[in-house]
Amino acid sequence: MYTFKNIHGILLLMILILSTHQSFSQTKNFIDQPFLETTASSDTLVIPDRIFIRILLKESDSKNNTSVEELENRLIQVLDQLKIDRSQQLSLIDASTEFQGYFLKGKTIEKQKAYQLLIYDGTMLGKLLMALEGVEISNVALEKLEYSDMDSLKLLLKSRAVKKALKQAKSLVKPLGQHIGTALYISDRNKVYQRHKNFSLANEMDALGGSDDNYLPIEVDFSKIAVRMDVEVKFKIE
Repeated sequence: MYTFKNIHGILLLMILILSTHQSFSQTKNFIDQPFLETTASSDTLVIPDRIFIRILLKESDSKNNTSVEELENRLIQVLDQLKIDRSQQLSLIDASTEFQGYFLKGKTIEKQKAYQLLIYDGTMLGKLLMALEGVEISNVALEKLEYSDMDSLKLLLKSRAVKKALKQAKSLVKPLGQHIGTALYISDRNKVYQRHKNFSLANEMDALGGSDDNYLPIEVDFSKIAVRMDVEVKFKIE
């Protein structure tokens, strides 16, 4: 007479056998078919259209130890003059910085605020650097570069790479009088390279001509973002 424990054990054994058989069948079906494995890639360069700038306001960074509140007002005026949408493009990097941003320096207490600003092109960055230099805000650094339509670009490059893989596969079997059938397996991987220099406002102003009254802001040039998609495809040979 079977007990509940015995029945439970038998059911588990049957499930294990069925799962193993199904897995083996899938592997066997794949291996038993003649196939050709090929790899291909597709790449491109894109201009970053999301530029993230870090702006640090500190009393010690100004000539006359201007208060952080005054520097903040100057920053707001600069952004408004350049028609930069503060509600969408400016954010406090860390909320704790605003309320707890006091650091002991010897016997003095210094307050600071750090902001992140999003701009969309190098021309605006050139104008921003000039304007900030004019109001004694110099602690500015590049945080990161992004391309806004990266997901769509990756899909496009994957499609191109798969088409390239199919073309390669057809050319390989053509001399044999054979034909390429359906794809049995596809995998992909992506690589995004961002090469840009870290900069400070002081260095950029020196490179762009300093604070000469006759100087006109020019576009800050960024290296393009390199995007590459690699695919591996196994095609059935017919």
